Amino acid sequence: MNPTATRPGHPDGSDTIALVPFAKQHLEGALRLSQEVAWTHRLEDWAIALELGQGFVLLDGAGSVIATAAWWAHGEDQATAGMIIVAKAAQGRGHGARLMDALLAAAHPRTVTLNATAEGLALYERRGFVRTGVVIQQHRGIPHGGHQAPPASRVRAMTTADAEAIARLDRQATGWDRRPVLSRLAEVGDGHVLLRDGQPHGYAISRRFGRGHVIGPVAAESADDARALIEAALARLGPVFVRIDTSATSQLGGWLEHIGLAKVSDVATMVRGAQIPPPGPARVFALASHSFN
Repeated sequence: MNPTATRPGHPDGSDTIALVPFAKQHLEGALRLSQEVAWTHRLEDWAIALELGQGFVLLDGAGSVIATAAWWAHGEDQATAGMIIVAKAAQGRGHGARLMDALLAAAHPRTVTLNATAEGLALYERRGFVRTGVVIQQHRGIPHGGHQAPPASRVRAMTTADAEAIARLDRQATGWDRRPVLSRLAEVGDGHVLLRDGQPHGYAISRRFGRGHVIGPVAAESADDARALIEAALARLGPVFVRIDTSATSQLGGWLEHIGLAKVSDVATMVRGAQIPPPGPARVFALASHSFN
């Protein structure tokens, strides 16, 4: 598909819709779209997403952004997709389908994973996505009380020397090569590493995002280890607004609600292409975002 192709409208061009690659000059327009649908993303959050990935936008005849879609390559075989928004006034005209077709063509032949709201399920199913059975629940709020970091012998601050160990743990948990994403998130945030016999067996990264901070990704071998990593992050953050996106089967939901992070929404994980189970033993307990996974 030609990414700069246009669809003609009125003779004066006022209704022409152009599909173009997502670029920095479109970030302000993308931010306005996310505000329209009540996402809490900041301009900085959009900028990091675009820096690490790629995508397309639709522009109306006046050059305004009316729709966005982005994707992130994780090696040669896997990718994730997200930031898929169509302006309310432009919905029902096939714009979401047009963006998804362009995205899937660009990501081919990778397997593509995304997290779908109820409104997007039909669009994705028509393009070959199937539900994995995983439901991601968003928890957010200001945590109650004080949180004590585990002893440094169990959880310590992440350092640059941990990069390969973190990439290895993440591959165990996801089956993907996400080193560029992990490296950038660690640069802009704070990381923690869980130790067993002095060796890394889990990690967590927290960073500024939206209304406050997000804790994720978190990868560990058990729910207890994941809680220890999250406690370390909460102890460092203090009483600030926090978001954590975790699966319904993570065994973290009840605890998160108990400490004041209410469940506010859920999305369904879907995949298009061959789904290869991650090798483990580490597994994902919190997402970096609905888009990065």
